Amino acid sequence: MEGVRETFIDRLFAGPPFRVGRVVPPKPDIEERIVRGGFPEAVGRISARRRAAWFGSYLTAILQRDVRDLARIEGLSEMPHLLALLAARTAGLLNMAELSRATGIPHTTMKRYLALLQATFLVQFVPAWSANLGKRLVKSGKVLFCDTGLAAYLRGTDIGRLAEDRSWFGPLLENFVGIELFKNASWSDHDVTIYHYRTSSGREIDFLAEDRRGRVVTIEVKASATVKPDDFSAIRGLADALGSRFVNGVVLYTGEQVVPFGDRLTALPVPMLWADQASVEEMTQAGNDAEPMDP
Repeated sequence: MEGVRETFIDRLFAGPPFRVGRVVPPKPDIEERIVRGGFPEAVGRISARRRAAWFGSYLTAILQRDVRDLARIEGLSEMPHLLALLAARTAGLLNMAELSRATGIPHTTMKRYLALLQATFLVQFVPAWSANLGKRLVKSGKVLFCDTGLAAYLRGTDIGRLAEDRSWFGPLLENFVGIELFKNASWSDHDVTIYHYRTSSGREIDFLAEDRRGRVVTIEVKASATVKPDDFSAIRGLADALGSRFVNGVVLYTGEQVVPFGDRLTALPVPMLWADQASVEEMTQAGNDAEPMDP
């Protein structure tokens, strides 16, 4: 959609720091990208009402045709309710017991339904990362929607809702970043797997990518225009534990500056996620020419 081949993960594994400067983000803004999603049919509909109608029709087609064909059963009346509950929990830990209680779907049936939703490319699961670090890690996976426009539709969220209640923005932004990472990983020169990281004490990193050599890069997502040193605390702790296996740690945020926060730690504007190196250099230079960085 931007006309470039995204190389974000490869650049993280390359190691050298990102060029410091102010980035001029492309339009439309990130909120519009989230509620619009990436389906060509939805992107081509300027009217929010027509876009919502398309999402509704798409879901109906998937549930009545593809899911039924895969499941070889006639009735899946619980699926719409399950999807709505998953959308309300997007980017959160997947609690099977809680989902079973909320829907009345038995645990074994729930596992089958979730597998069907992933097979039809409605949701994507993010496994928990673990390593022998001498600490207990949470093993539950996270759930993302493969398209944030679809997740926003199921949540009843539009641009106006995001402006009124910013608590809705964070999970959808994390979902957006996560799905972009999965897509980027599919054509990356590095054979990587995407995880999330969380300890039993609550220390968490939104996404972690590990290559076949055991090297790790981490991506934290912050729905704010500012970043503080504390936002890197979990990344710093993991970096200390991994030593040379840790390559890069970044916090993606909604501001406009590339800001270093220490050795192999950088705050990056979200648009850096889908920009190639040439366009990053161009955006950064344009930003520096337009307005000097804050001290």
